Parts: sequence; C-alpha cells; structure tokens
Amino acid sequence: MSKILSAEEVATYQQIAAGEHPEPGPATDRLTTLGLVERRTHDGSWIAADPRAIAHGLMGEALTELRDLVTRIHEIPTLESLAVAYDPHRMYGGPASEFLPTRDAMNARIGDVAAAAGSSVLTAQPSAPADRDPRVVALGAQRTVDTLEAGAEVRSLYTSTAVSHAQTSAYVGQIIDAGAEVRTLSGTFPRMMIVDSRHLFIENHVVSAADGDAGWHVTDRGAVAWAERVFGALWDRAVRWSDARPRAATVTSGRQRQILGELEAGYTKQQAAKRLELGERTVTGELSALRSALGMRTLYQVMAWWATSPDRDLP
Repeated sequence: MSKILSAEEVATYQQIAAGEHPEPGPATDRLTTLGLVERRTHDGSWIAADPRAIAHGLMGEALTELRDLVTRIHEIPTLESLAVAYDPHRMYGGPASEFLPTRDAMNARIGDVAAAAGSSVLTAQPSAPADRDPRVVALGAQRTVDTLEAGAEVRSLYTSTAVSHAQTSAYVGQIIDAGAEVRTLSGTFPRMMIVDSRHLFIENHVVSAADGDAGWHVTDRGAVAWAERVFGALWDRAVRWSDARPRAATVTSGRQRQILGELEAGYTKQQAAKRLELGERTVTGELSALRSALGMRTLYQVMAWWATSPDRDLP
C-alpha cells in the first residue's frame, strides 16, 4: 500500500492479535485488504495473520516495481537518441532570451561571456562618442587585447563621428595594433554585440520604464544568426577606420551627413532627431548652418545638392 499503517490501524491489529473482536470499520477494512486480519464468516470473530509474511510479500512486490522502474529509466537514452530521426529540419534554440535590468547586470554578463570567447566578438556602437572614465576605457582595451591573444576575431563598428573623438580614436588605435578590425558607418544602425555566433546582446525595447542601460542576452540560434547577418551587411557598407579621415575640402560635418542621410531615407526632421538621439533644435540648427554655408534658402535645395555631392561618400 502507498501509506504506512495509522495509529488506529496498529491499535486495531494489536487488539485482534490479543484475541479481541472489534466492530468492523475503516481500520479493519484496511487491515483486511493488507491481509493482516481475517474475519470468520460463521461467527464474525477476527483472527490475526503473521505480519512478517505480509511484509515479505510487500517487499517482493516493491522490488519487482523497482526493477521495472530501473528498466524504464535505462530505456530513456535510447528513446532520446531517436530525436535525430524526427523532423531533422526543425531547429530549437533553447531558452530564447534573458532581460538584464541594469547597467551593472549587462556589463557583468557581457564581461563573463566575452572573457570566454573562442572564435569571434562583433560589436556595433552607434552612439555619438563621449569621454569616459580612463580606467574603464583602459580595462575595456585590455579585455579586447586578451580576447585577441586568445585567438578570437574582433570586429568593431563605430559611428563616423567617432573618428574625430580623441579618446575613442586612441582606444581604437590600441586595439587595431593588437589585431582588431574596426570600421565606421554614417547614419544610424542598431547597437549589438555578438559572441561566438551564440550570444547576442541588444538594447531593451520591450520592458517599459526600465533602466536606460537595461538590455537583453539572447541565445536563440535563429535570432543570433539573423543579427550576425545584419552585422555583416552593415560591415560591408562601412569604411575602414584608417580610411575614415575627414577630407580638407568637405562642406558638411559628420553630424550633418548623418541628418541628411536620415532625410534622404524618407524620415522627417523630428524622426531623424529621435533616431540620431539628438534634439529637434539641434537638427534644425545643423540644417540651417548648412543652408547658410551652401548659400541656399530651402531644405529642398539642400537635398538636391546632397544627391550628387561628393560629401555623400564621406563617413
């Protein structure tokens, strides 16, 4: 039976073993089912059976069930091995993603994953460069150098405005000397980091009111492969860092070229400002300054000039 005897059932068995004859009830029913007692039909009296014989019988049944269970467990690996024959074209990526709610959580996870990189680390940094704590920059550079020395490929994509930022330029020079490949791209592109074609880190666009530095660690194979394809397309359009030096005769600034690129793609000034993480007044001011530099009165004239301008080939 699935449960041990209750105190009432034990007391009832002891009474019957002592020669007493209790009234039938739940306790005697259970004892009868187990074979511990038997009721004589001719006079309704009770007789007790040897509990050791019953215990041995139950032990035998339990051992038989245990052997059957062990046999079934041994069959599981064989059954699992048949999965390769079932719908072989279907792929499962496992747990899709994990939300990391703070900057510290993101940095810690990225650091752990990047430190174990074995084949590749791909990063896309679309934000305008800003001065950071030199110690943090130095630590990041050393981690990249360590990754390269471990034999992994490192490719980094920056916005074109990063070329003229002194701190970023010094950092990039250090990792290029260590073997990294770096390119720049004008306009907007998604921020991402891909490690070993298995881990993808992206910004948060799901949880509202979350920390601005929150993000997602994605491990779904399909999503990571898609992101890697996107990175490759951006990389092919980008300019090598060493070739991304501003020309002396340029008319536009890097920021102005980013704005014009957004307008050319069909976005309004308000949409361009949001996509470039700039204020609307900043976008309006940049376009006004460019109109003055070109001696033009309208934005339509500027866009007509931009369509054939050599500045379009600049980062």
